[in-house]
Amino acid sequence: MTNVFDEFQWRGLVHSFTEGTLEMLATEKVTVYIGFDPSADSLQIGNLLTLMGLARMQRYGHSPIALAGGGTGLIGDPSGKTGERPLLDREQVEANLEAIKPQLARFLDFEVKSNPARIANNADWLCTVPMMDFLRDVGKHFTVNYMMAKDSVKSRLEREDGISYAEFSYMLLQAYDFVQLYDRFGCTMQSGGSDQWGNIVSGVELLRRVRNVRAYGLVFPLLTNADGSKLGKSVHGTIFLDAKRTSPYRFYQYWLNRDDADVIEDLKHFTWMTQDEIAPLAHKVATQPEQREAQRALAQTMTALVHGETALAKAMQASQALFGGDIAGLSAEEIGDIFSDVPSSQVAKAALEGAGRSLLDVLVDAGLTKSKGEARRLIDSGGVYVNNAPAASAEQTVALTDAIEGQFVVLRKGKKSYHLLQVVG
Repeated sequence: MTNVFDEFQWRGLVHSFTEGTLEMLATEKVTVYIGFDPSADSLQIGNLLTLMGLARMQRYGHSPIALAGGGTGLIGDPSGKTGERPLLDREQVEANLEAIKPQLARFLDFEVKSNPARIANNADWLCTVPMMDFLRDVGKHFTVNYMMAKDSVKSRLEREDGISYAEFSYMLLQAYDFVQLYDRFGCTMQSGGSDQWGNIVSGVELLRRVRNVRAYGLVFPLLTNADGSKLGKSVHGTIFLDAKRTSPYRFYQYWLNRDDADVIEDLKHFTWMTQDEIAPLAHKVATQPEQREAQRALAQTMTALVHGETALAKAMQASQALFGGDIAGLSAEEIGDIFSDVPSSQVAKAALEGAGRSLLDVLVDAGLTKSKGEARRLIDSGGVYVNNAPAASAEQTVALTDAIEGQFVVLRKGKKSYHLLQVVG
């Protein structure tokens, strides 16, 4: 690709852009910003598209700014929302921002000399500008008619509960951000998801009016799954980038389970893989989908990108545990995560102390066998496993020493019938 616009196009990432953007990106290097909402203490998969967009801009020589919404986060962006979100206090917003910063650093280079990334916080100006100055310097440039015509406002006005004045003013706040970033860092381009188009165009217009500067905007499509469902949701909830919110194992599994109809677009949208690297995977999806090579490549690439190679190795080991793989070295937390969807029961710690309980009794109590006789026959035929190791004999016991970190024992009948024994007390 000769420039970042070409890169965005082949990856299917161009939704809309202001006049002159294509030509500018083909000939100039600019400072560009994308805003990130601190409504939670972690970014999620939905943020990855714009975050990778900013990182791609940096790789093509442009200077990126990740704008943390410490000020706008106190109000809440109405774009794409059906109702007003609960307002966060300043302490919570600041705590969320601190948690998000290390996630940004995994994608952006803050050390490179030519075009280092920056993190800015719009609380620095939005929480200090006098109200009368803001109304005179910003508010006078926007008519109510203009603001009401924007989708983020129009869609809310059509609902019974409407839109608050605080959210209504969000467009002006974001436009003012653009002016401040131009004044401080020479920023002339803003990017984001397509739901930000109205806000971005307003910022471009404000810069033209108050600084006589030509600014630019480019927005990426809002991504959904092939079936129209929201990206980044699973049976376990939202997929976060913070390992404490979504474990690397769950993160890995999300990508590994992507539908054939989504996986190639995911590789284009979220990874650094080139056209030449993706093409053979697309061929495999078309001709040998059962092998799921594209999904494995996606899961490995994304987990390493977000969590690192060590976490990837653990996630891959954990993934194999459900297929009889070695679980040595996995923590109790990881075991609980891996086997959270299998049948489970509890056993008193006292029952496993000393010599422990007969494995025959444990299997019957867990419901893996109907009787001790069945349990004995299964053990003798090699069909019973404790912590994914074959049971030695029908006389074997399950003791506290078998419990992983004193908390879990993994039982298995045959190849796929698992039962998680949780030690309590």
